[in-house]
Amino acid sequence: MAGSDKLNRPLFDLDSLRALVMVADCGSFTTAAARLHSTQSTVSQKVRRLEEMVGHRLLERGNRDVLPTDAGQTLLGYARHMLAFNDEMFEAMSGATVAVTVRLGVPEDFVAGRTTHLLSAFNRKHPQVKLEVTSGLCRDLSSGYDNGELDLILVKQRRNSREAVASWPEKLQWIDSASNPTFELDPIPLVTFPPRGLYRDDMINAIERMGRRWRISFTSSSLSGIQAAVADGMGVSLLPQRAVTADHRVLTKNNGLPTIDAMEVVIIHRPSADVMVKELAGVLAQSLACQY
Repeated sequence: MAGSDKLNRPLFDLDSLRALVMVADCGSFTTAAARLHSTQSTVSQKVRRLEEMVGHRLLERGNRDVLPTDAGQTLLGYARHMLAFNDEMFEAMSGATVAVTVRLGVPEDFVAGRTTHLLSAFNRKHPQVKLEVTSGLCRDLSSGYDNGELDLILVKQRRNSREAVASWPEKLQWIDSASNPTFELDPIPLVTFPPRGLYRDDMINAIERMGRRWRISFTSSSLSGIQAAVADGMGVSLLPQRAVTADHRVLTKNNGLPTIDAMEVVIIHRPSADVMVKELAGVLAQSLACQY
């Protein structure tokens, strides 16, 4: 019952407390009203409501000034604390002291280099923002986003698979080893991401349309693993153009391989995302627009 009584107690209005403090500090309802950009009658009403709430007279009009009563002095002490806490709370919630966490998901081939420099610059501009970056397969990043584990994702997907805030076509290249080519082998060894991984089905379908036999020679969920396997002569693969290195030989239509243009790079976040999430998405979009 005691807890219920406390819950039912009336709450002090901060505007009324501010009016009481201002009148006490100024010693005048008229001067207090002017400083509060209000009217004398409004200020008087706020003080009167406080008096009715606490059941005590709080201010006395003297010969020259308005002075607090003993009850008024007691309430003024609490009022000043409450107003100070209110100001501190407002400053904490609106200023640079608020710690914001942005959970970003990006594919492995976007983690290093230009993206890292971009994230570093963003962090210097917003030191209160904590960046939690997750890298991995796009399907896992999309799943993490759908499960609420990520706020913002930069992923590769089949064109128009899901709505995005920005998108760019992803240019892909067929690659073989520059030193130990394997394309002429029968069956063609393929270096791929795991089942349901990007480009895997496109590779297999393209090879079958050529009438060639194929086999999976190497599978890895790591982009660097795929790159190294191809460079070392373990098979042919299909990767984004930016992932091609000097250790690779690019295969083209002259080799009978089709152009694969079914993929796109997208940025996705929720409409209700935090302003920092949206700003970071804009920074990423600006950078990608220059690359694509």
